[in-house]
Amino acid sequence: MIGQPNLDEDIINFASDNTSGVDLEIFSVVEQAAKSSAMPYGDDVFTSKLQTITNEIFEKRVSIFPVATGSAANALALSVVCPPYGSVYCHKESHLEEDECAAPEFYIGGGKLSLLSGEKAKFSAEILRAKLEVKSPAPPVHHSPAAAVSITQATEIGSVYSIDEIAAISDVARYHRLSLHMDGARIANAIVSLGVTPAEATWKSGIDVLSLGATKNGVFAAEAVIFFDPDKAADFEFRRKRGGHLFSKHRFLSSQLLPYLEENKWLRLAENANLRAQQLGKGLQKLSQFSILHEVDTNMVFVKMPVSLADGFKRKNCLFYTWGQDEGYIFGRLVTSFNTTEKEVDRFLEIASQLAN
Repeated sequence: MIGQPNLDEDIINFASDNTSGVDLEIFSVVEQAAKSSAMPYGDDVFTSKLQTITNEIFEKRVSIFPVATGSAANALALSVVCPPYGSVYCHKESHLEEDECAAPEFYIGGGKLSLLSGEKAKFSAEILRAKLEVKSPAPPVHHSPAAAVSITQATEIGSVYSIDEIAAISDVARYHRLSLHMDGARIANAIVSLGVTPAEATWKSGIDVLSLGATKNGVFAAEAVIFFDPDKAADFEFRRKRGGHLFSKHRFLSSQLLPYLEENKWLRLAENANLRAQQLGKGLQKLSQFSILHEVDTNMVFVKMPVSLADGFKRKNCLFYTWGQDEGYIFGRLVTSFNTTEKEVDRFLEIASQLAN
């Protein structure tokens, strides 16, 4: 990451949407939950209302299970749809592969990830089909059978699977009798980018189980697993308990997610993050020393810049992650958040312009 800040000056932090604070309205509901007692383990009014509003948002009866982290959501969800000897097909640049510390394999109990390639950190239905149709002369018992497919929405480079792409992948998964999981750590940003409803972005396109992200978009410690066919969630409660994610004071998870989802707040928060990324990307594109590496679909901007500029940002207390060098150039990732302001982006662009001249 670029540098350590000088605490005497304002910091502009585009390192990650995990660095952002908490939406104050969401925080106020958690305060309400803190002022009264309630029955434990989800037997409370916040959790009950969360189930009702989730059904409304997704336009059908679903099963929602709050957990504390995205890693737990992904790993526990996959443990339901993949046996300990099975394989989950995902992109080689997915969060499952790159950033989960083998949690999916651990929670599945020995299953493996089978990695796919594809441009923009996405794989296509054709790539999945080709992988699944490779036949070995050895008896099936010698191989880890395909059990599930997982896509990341939005991807690790901020790109988005279109509705048609998801539906095509779902068709292949259905043909091979595989469950389709969506790692939705930034699902709200993707929904806003696509301009569709939550239902259209998920089960209507063929998704079976969703890891619903919220921590990156305004809450402080709450994610959820949503099954679009409640019958497929039969043993999830036991897996969640066994995995250490059934909170005794469960209402403090639900009381974050409830105001998050009510009245489309989650989509409004994501819309701001996306808009600020568009503003940032367009501004940097005007400066000759910056190259935008990927189309800005959601709230991430990937750039290539001279190493000297990266050092300059460090001195100006502008934080973002960098990696790799290429003949005096360095690659950077800038991530905007639900509460990033136009003023912050304008200030960053002003600094960028000064450094580039």
